[in-house]
Amino acid sequence: MDKKLSSIFNDVIGPVMRGPSSSHCAAALRIGRICRDLMDGNIKEVKIQFDPTGSLATTHKTQGSDMGLFGGFLGWDATDKRLPNYNQALIDSGINVGIEITDIGGGHPNTYKMILKNGNEIKTVTAISTGGGMIEIIEIDGASVFMAGDYFETLIYSDEPEGIKDKIETEFECDEILIHHGNKTFVEVKAQQFIPEKLLEDFKSVKRINPVLPIMSRKNMTVPFITCEEMINYNKDKNLELWELALDYESARGGISKEDVFVKMREIVEVMRNGINTGLQGTEYEDRILGVQSVGFKELMEKKKLIESNSLNKIIMYVTSLMEVKSSMGVIVAAPTAGSCGALPGAIFGVADSMNLSEDEITKAMLASAVIGIFISAHSSFAAEVGGCMAECGSGSGMAAAAITWLGGGAFDQSISAASVALQNSFGMVCDPVANRVEAPCLGKNTMAASNALSCANMALANYNHLIPLDEVIQAMNEVAKGIPHELKCTALGGLSQTKTSKNLFEKYNRD
Repeated sequence: MDKKLSSIFNDVIGPVMRGPSSSHCAAALRIGRICRDLMDGNIKEVKIQFDPTGSLATTHKTQGSDMGLFGGFLGWDATDKRLPNYNQALIDSGINVGIEITDIGGGHPNTYKMILKNGNEIKTVTAISTGGGMIEIIEIDGASVFMAGDYFETLIYSDEPEGIKDKIETEFECDEILIHHGNKTFVEVKAQQFIPEKLLEDFKSVKRINPVLPIMSRKNMTVPFITCEEMINYNKDKNLELWELALDYESARGGISKEDVFVKMREIVEVMRNGINTGLQGTEYEDRILGVQSVGFKELMEKKKLIESNSLNKIIMYVTSLMEVKSSMGVIVAAPTAGSCGALPGAIFGVADSMNLSEDEITKAMLASAVIGIFISAHSSFAAEVGGCMAECGSGSGMAAAAITWLGGGAFDQSISAASVALQNSFGMVCDPVANRVEAPCLGKNTMAASNALSCANMALANYNHLIPLDEVIQAMNEVAKGIPHELKCTALGGLSQTKTSKNLFEKYNRD
C-alpha cells in the first residue's frame, strides 16, 4: 500500500460546510480561494474547462461545483450564508465567467482547468478534487506543481530562480523550496508562515497563497501508524482504546496537543448536533427534489406508529434530518463526505442518544470512527467519482460500525472486526444520483449504511468472525473501485440517473 499521511480533520471528519457535495462544493471553493490569492484578489475574467468524460461536465451546476468555485473566487468560506445566491453575487462582483466542456486530458474525473485574467496578468491553473473536500493544485502557468492547501505558499516569479532560492534558504526557515519552469519561471516556498516582506522587497512579482485546510503539513512529518496492522502493533504494549489512538495519531500528524485534538472533535460534534436539531424543526429550500420527511417520521415514532426497532428508528430519523439540512444548504459536516453526511453521525448519535450517553462519549466515538477513516483515506478514496457510493456511504458505514461497537462496550479488536464486516458489505455500491442531485438514492444509501453499521456492531459484539483483516478489505475495496464502470461513479450517466422519472425531474428542476 502507498502511504499517504492523512489527517483526521483534513481528510476524514470535515470540512464544516454548506452544499450538497464536499468533492464539488467545498473542494471547488478551496480551489477558488487559491485562484483568488494567485490573482491578488483581483479576478476579472475566468474560463473554466471540464473534460466531457469527467464527472464535472454533467454535475458542475447541480452538485454545487459552480457555487463552490465562484464562492472561492469571491473570497467566501464554506459556511458562508451567501453561497446559495452565488450567481447574483458573481454578477455584482463584475467577474465574467465562461464554462467550456472540452478535452483537457484530465487524468482525474474531477479536474478543473482555469484561465484567470485581470487588467495586469493572465494565470493558468489546473486542479483536482480528490474527495471529501480535499484538493490538489497540479499545474500553475504550465508548470507541474503539487499544492494541497496545507502550507503558506509563496511564489516568486523571476528569471534568476537559483539566486532567489539561495537567498531564501539562507535567511528564512521553510519546509521546502522548489523551482518551476513553465510558461513562466517561479520559485515555490512552502512554510509555516509567509516570507517576511523585507526579504521580498527586491522582487517584482510575488504571490502569497494562504492554506485552506485546518491542519497544516510540515517537513519530516511522521505518524505512529498508517495501516490497521501497524496500529495493532503500536498498541500492543499500550492497551489504548480506539479513540485514544486517534488522539495519538492526529497529535503527531498535526503537530498539536491531544487536548486540542479532542476539543476540535468536540466542536465538530456540536455542529453535527445542531444539524440534527435544525433538521427536526423542519427545513425549507425551493431547489430540491425531496421535501421534509424527518419531522413526520419523528411524529409517528413518538406516537408508537412505527415498527419498534430500539435505536434503529432514531438512527433513521437522524440520518434523514442531516440529509435534509444538507439539501437545504444548511451547515453540515462532511463525514467523510457531504453526500454521506448522514450515515456516520446519524448512526453514532442515534445509538448514543438511545443509551443516554454524553456529548463527550459521542466525541470519543467520533474519534474512534476517524481512525478507520484514516486507513481508508490513505489507501483508497472517499470520492464517489473514483469509487462509487461505497467510497462515501460504504466508508461511513465501516467507520460508524467501529464507533458503535465502542459505544456498546466492545473491545478494541471487536471494533476493528465491525469495521471490516461493514466495509465488506458495501462493495460495489454505485453512485447514480436522481435528477443529478445529491438527494436520492443518497438518502436511502445513508440510511442503509447506518443500519449496516448497527448490524455489524452487534455482530462484532457477539464475536462473529470478520474473516478478512481490515487492511485487506480496504485494499480490495480500492480494486473494486477501479472496476466500477465510469457511468456508475457520480456522472449521472447510468443507473437510476437514466430512468425516465429521473430525467423528467432533471428537466423540471433545471429549466432556466
